[in-house]
Amino acid sequence: MPELQQSIKRQRKYLLYLLAIFVLGWGFTSTPTIYAGLILGTALSLYNHWIISKRITRLGKAVDEGRKIPSLGTILRMGSAALAAMIALQYPDQFNLISTVFGLMTAYAVIMIDFGIQHFIKRTNGKER
Repeated sequence: MPELQQSIKRQRKYLLYLLAIFVLGWGFTSTPTIYAGLILGTALSLYNHWIISKRITRLGKAVDEGRKIPSLGTILRMGSAALAAMIALQYPDQFNLISTVFGLMTAYAVIMIDFGIQHFIKRTNGKER
């Protein structure tokens, strides 16, 4: 479990770095609506990442204790994605819908990239067979 917690912290840190880059892009480029959509989507993607990480921790504890496995919060995550889309559709002059959708996928991309990097590191260090 400590490795999972380290991975979650690392991914959360990467998402915050990306969010900071998007804020800089929003403030200093000529396409603020694209970056505003990325900010909106990534912020809600970070929220979704937080939800799933808490639920996975609960799932691990339930399995260890032999209890019934709780839900992973799919409805909450789908609801936040719908909220992002509704905001982007309501204010098209402020948020780009396509970049909002890309922002919503940011956490999943970060998770996959982080997994690939960590797998490569373990493989080159000889810790994996």
